[in-house]
Amino acid sequence: MDLIPEHLAHAFVAIEDERFYQHNGIDFEAIFRSAYYFAISLGKIQQGASTITQQLLKNTVFTTWTEENGNLIKTFKRKFQEQYLALEVTKHFSRDDILLRYMNAINLGQNTLGVESASLRYFGKPVYELKLSECAVIAGITQNPSRYNPISHPEENEKRKKKVLTNMLEQGYITQEEYDEAIEDDVYARIQTVNEES
Repeated sequence: MDLIPEHLAHAFVAIEDERFYQHNGIDFEAIFRSAYYFAISLGKIQQGASTITQQLLKNTVFTTWTEENGNLIKTFKRKFQEQYLALEVTKHFSRDDILLRYMNAINLGQNTLGVESASLRYFGKPVYELKLSECAVIAGITQNPSRYNPISHPEENEKRKKKVLTNMLEQGYITQEEYDEAIEDDVYARIQTVNEES
């Protein structure tokens, strides 16, 4: 964890699980919000309620979740198992351990798994050298690695990067000055240069 920039860890928490340091592996507030929007939209709108701990489990234990193909029984069974194991994981691992394992297991597009390989692929440097703007780019990929790919869809990733930075500002992880500097940084020119070189 000492090789992970603090901004990168905070970027993932800010965009994926803002109550990560408060809940016990399950975010009941997010679950109720998700159920509410699902109900009022008659099952059309879906909002995620998975915590970082649950996402870690989905990426390392429940790796066949993409094969559920809308089977509600399989999905509910997996979600129940995820929630049970999330509670158990938080009893045995620190938040930093969970976050580190999560950041080393997530798909970040371009055949990269984990933040170190993503940092090398997109920026041509090790993760510990990342700037705030670059951290926001990487954290922004997670929700949809194809759609938010900073090489093939820089305009989509830029919207997501701004959302990451806005969340970080609102949650007190960065100052307004840091936010403004990161917004102005043209990270996508560097990404294209690294892509051409590699």
